[in-house]
Amino acid sequence: MTVLLAMDTSTTAVTAALVQDDSVLALTTELDGRRHTEILMPLVARTFAEAGIARDAVDGIAVGVGPGPFTGLRVGIATAETLGLVLGVPTYGVCSLDAIALSVQSLDDAPQEFLVATDARRKEVYWAQYRDGDRPAGPDVERPAELPQELRALPTAGRGPALYPESFPTALPVLDVCAADLGRLAARRLAAAEELLPLQPLYLRQPDAVPSAGQKSALTSLAGQRRRKP
Repeated sequence: MTVLLAMDTSTTAVTAALVQDDSVLALTTELDGRRHTEILMPLVARTFAEAGIARDAVDGIAVGVGPGPFTGLRVGIATAETLGLVLGVPTYGVCSLDAIALSVQSLDDAPQEFLVATDARRKEVYWAQYRDGDRPAGPDVERPAELPQELRALPTAGRGPALYPESFPTALPVLDVCAADLGRLAARRLAAAEELLPLQPLYLRQPDAVPSAGQKSALTSLAGQRRRKP
């Protein structure tokens, strides 16, 4: 039986969970999209305390790699990498929108086809379309009004409907990533011998903060990631 520590910092929710196969041992979440660095590690410690297990009982770490804002993603991924090294366990990346989709699919009246749209700032959303458990389109980033009408008309999870109700008229009651579902999704994919994502942020565009002219930075290599599919 596999125990995974799961975490995500791609949305307003800073969230951590411990899952054993498809069972949730503990889940802790705080809504604060501006204080990822201060919140995440105490949240992880509290998750272990609530589960009542030691850190060396973990077999792997799953982290949401976005898409999401630059700073939030870096905090979650760097924390997962560090903990993986400290604990000597493998780390796995999961598309954060896929975790939201699993939360939707767990609803009693889950639609067969729906959209996930999260806040990308700059008056844009990160989005992906889901149908019968698959992802036929996305993830991508776009202004809501520029999405095709057939996508905007779908039931929509994430913060998109609250931010842009004129574009997403049918809101679903799932707003942010839940680490428990992210961990369950990673566990299912591992059990099915599916390949998970590397720990590389899915920015889909350049970060908000860029180096000043004349300075070289590793961030410049991110420019080619726009519209890249995982």
